[in-house]
Formats: sequence, C-alpha cells, structure tokens
Amino acid sequence: MTSTELTAPVPAIDEDPVLELVGVRAAYGAIEVLKGVDLQVPAGSVVALLGPNGGGKTTTMKVVSGLMPTTAGEVWFAGRNVTGITATEASRLGVCSIPEGRGVFANLTVRENLWVATGTGARLADLEEAAYARFPRLADRRGQLAGSMSGGEQQMLALSRALGTDPAVLLLDELSMGLAPMIVSEMYDIVGGLAAEGISILVAEQFARVVLPIADTAALMLGGRVVKVGRPADVEDELSTTYLGG
Repeated sequence: MTSTELTAPVPAIDEDPVLELVGVRAAYGAIEVLKGVDLQVPAGSVVALLGPNGGGKTTTMKVVSGLMPTTAGEVWFAGRNVTGITATEASRLGVCSIPEGRGVFANLTVRENLWVATGTGARLADLEEAAYARFPRLADRRGQLAGSMSGGEQQMLALSRALGTDPAVLLLDELSMGLAPMIVSEMYDIVGGLAAEGISILVAEQFARVVLPIADTAALMLGGRVVKVGRPADVEDELSTTYLGG
C-alpha cells in the first residue's frame, strides 16, 4: 500500500447517511487524536471502521456516542446537526454503544443486567424473550452473575441489553476482543442479521477480516484520519497485516 493510495480522496457514499462525520477533530488535552475525520453510515448498513490501535477508532466512537467533545467539524444524525451532543441526548436519539471490553454490570445477574434496559420503557419479559431466543446460553445463566461468565457470554449479554433500547444506530468497539474465533463468528453473524432488520451499525475493529464478511462498507483509519473508503473486497485487497492483523 503506497502513501499515495492512503492519502487519496475518500469517495462519497451514495445512500443518504443516518450518521455522518464531517472534518471532525478531537483531542485529549494538547494531543490531537482525530485530525479531520470524514465518515458516513448509510441507513441499514454495516460500516467497518478498520485500523491499528492508536489510529483513532475508539475516539471516533466516543465522539459519535456523545462521550467526547469535538474541537472542530460536525456530527450529523438523520440530517440533523448534533455536534456537541451529550451521551444522554445521543441515547435518546437512538444511538447505542457497546464499548471496548464489553460493558456489563459484573455484580448483577444476567436478568438484572437486562432489567437495566427497562429504563427506556421496554418490558423485562420482552427483553428476556428476545435475548434468550438469540442466545439460548443466556437463558441457562439468567440467575448467574455476569462477571462470572465467559467473555463470549458477556458480549452476548451486552448486545442483548443494547438491543433492548431499540437503537437506530449501534456502535460496536472491538467486538472480537478476547473472544474465541468461533464465538466471534457467531457474534458477527448476529450483527449482520441486525442490519437486515434495519439497524445501522458502525463497527470499530482491529482485526479486519472478522468483520469484512458482513460489512457493506469498509473504512481504513490511520493516524486520526479515514484514509480510504470502499467495498470490503476492494479494501481487503489493500489491507496490510502489519497494520491490521489477521
């Protein structure tokens, strides 16, 4: 991959995006991490945000979810400028995030974790029915503390709880982290099905090839910028294992 290819203009996506970042910059103190990010997530699609650790993927997810302010640029959601949105406001708009390292309440049971999602107005019985239908293992562990379950089971619980909020946009940060390959494949099969149901999904992933099979669009992020956007097959041809791993 040449430097010319990496700095080539990022092509536009034809569909109207439900989520769009335009020239977004963000910093931790004096250290600028995002240096003008342009990114679109069309409605009902899976966009894979790929790149090595330190490239800016997680910071991008934090900006979208309202956990981190921008220093420049704009964030648009369903045609509305929501730059500077808070996490609470993002949640009310239907933006739901599963952060790196899962995000369950370790000292609560599976059922209690699902109960937390009833704050959005959902019924616990409905949340349990949907969660156990997708992931039967959770039904067997409904009374078990979440922190005592395997990493894969915790990720299943985190995803089930997120879906209980009926999200319009789902943000997944390093879904594969710490999981066995078979579990990763199972999780991404579920994610692909969610997009078919109409949920727009942005997935940040270091190990590109685990998410590319279900992605509609792939975006390569290096040094705080999105340097290439295209169809997964096209981007995969240019992936360097030095940057992205297997």
